[in-house]
Amino acid sequence: MRQHHRTTRLLGSLLLVAAAGVSAVGATPTPSAQNAVPLDRIVPAPASVAPGGSPYRLTRDTHIRVDDSREARRIGAYLADVLRPSTGYRLPVTTHGKGGIRLRLAKGPFGAEGYRLDSGGKGVTITAAKPAGLFHGVQTLRQLLPAAVEKDSVQPGPWLVEGGTIKDSPRYGWRGAMLDVSRHFFTVDQVKRYIDQLALYKVNKLHLHLSDDQGWRIAIDSWPRLATYGGSTQVGGGPGGYYTKADYQEIVGHAASRYLEVVPEIDMPGHTNAALASYADLTCDGVAPPLYTGTEVGFSSLCVEKEITYDFVDDVVRELAALTPGRYLHIGGDEAHSTSHEDYVTFMDRVQPIVAEYGKTVVGWHQLTGATPAKGALAQYWGLDSTSAAEKAQVAKAAQNGTGLILSPADRIYLDMKYDANTPLGLSWAGYVDVKRSYDWDPGSYLPGAPPEAVRGVEAPLWTETIVTGADIEYMAFPRLAGAAELGWSPAATHDWDGYKVRLAAQGPRWDALGIGYYRSPQVPWPAG
Repeated sequence: MRQHHRTTRLLGSLLLVAAAGVSAVGATPTPSAQNAVPLDRIVPAPASVAPGGSPYRLTRDTHIRVDDSREARRIGAYLADVLRPSTGYRLPVTTHGKGGIRLRLAKGPFGAEGYRLDSGGKGVTITAAKPAGLFHGVQTLRQLLPAAVEKDSVQPGPWLVEGGTIKDSPRYGWRGAMLDVSRHFFTVDQVKRYIDQLALYKVNKLHLHLSDDQGWRIAIDSWPRLATYGGSTQVGGGPGGYYTKADYQEIVGHAASRYLEVVPEIDMPGHTNAALASYADLTCDGVAPPLYTGTEVGFSSLCVEKEITYDFVDDVVRELAALTPGRYLHIGGDEAHSTSHEDYVTFMDRVQPIVAEYGKTVVGWHQLTGATPAKGALAQYWGLDSTSAAEKAQVAKAAQNGTGLILSPADRIYLDMKYDANTPLGLSWAGYVDVKRSYDWDPGSYLPGAPPEAVRGVEAPLWTETIVTGADIEYMAFPRLAGAAELGWSPAATHDWDGYKVRLAAQGPRWDALGIGYYRSPQVPWPAG
């Protein structure tokens, strides 16, 4: 799989400036809207689309005009970095001039992440109240240009943007993707590549599953063997790995540059064999278990009755919170089958205040609702359509009492589920999850009894028992990730499989241009060739 890193493009951009002088590049007759991507072909579907007027044509004279603010200049530079290699144009980023592409921060009814895009013969203007909205508007502009704009060599064009106006803002504030780096370890560059792909579809949360039975993936100074020993293996017995604090901060910084917030997870009290193997004092009998490279779940537990357990949690949360500028810290809480219900409640009652002490908001898997979720906590629901009514009712009751919900139903949006019986990767314990099934449900009405306002958003987890390479991530994430992003962003009124599959099909050539190896689902009318 060809690796394609946007972050390195600036180094090569100057080499392409000479190509801007070649008259054939981008040459085209008088612009015609027939050559432009329709405004309503975007994923996620925008809130409002009004086509009309002449298209805008990028030329060698196009400038990217920005407000004189650090964030606007940075987003302008990002856009130039995307467009220069394929167009061959200089595309200077400037605070002066008229026409061209304008990125503008201004007061207006945009919210924290919304934007307005106006396109006409003289230029394209993206307006937002906050930098995140400006960045999301840039992602929309990318999709309004031909797919070849994503390539890293000069393409012939023409580079047209259909005329009209898009007004857009997200349905939900939490639009997430989870990557399990514990079952198999992924490098900083692999995670950064995934972040860039998530940003294309306006995803704003990266949930990193940093610890599990098979590996501990973050350096903790006060408990160093967690990483050096607990991180030394993975499923199948490979070498594993872990992130130094500098590594983790590099991931967090790259995510922030793409307006994603990193949500770190330390899964407790179960899924803790890597920690127990590293420190025998965390077990009830004082005997460290061997490192684990299998895929069974539910057999491990921190010792709830030992005070050292809470010293351990305090240290880990303190160090991780100090590295994490975002609001949230995920404490897991799922499949704690080796912990009695009484001990589970005791553990959560002790641990949730520790998270609050270090300035973070608790997120837990929905089993947290079997204890007493802290005020403001979020519960991440990963049940199935077939999950018992009693379990669903427990989650709904917590939502009625103020606990926010993140919806990640496993038989709808788990990206590690096989597409069908012939999928070479993934698992099927939640059933097969084809592209239509992953898209065709409504987060607002999914969980019976849960108030719609309790739903904070959606998240697509990718567990990695069978996922080993970056190419594996892409094959399982695409095309389903785009649908998850649309469920989180787009108004419920836009939700329609027949329309969506056509818009999704149009993403195929873009993924080809980006070197993303995706599953060509037979449910989607991909373009020929």
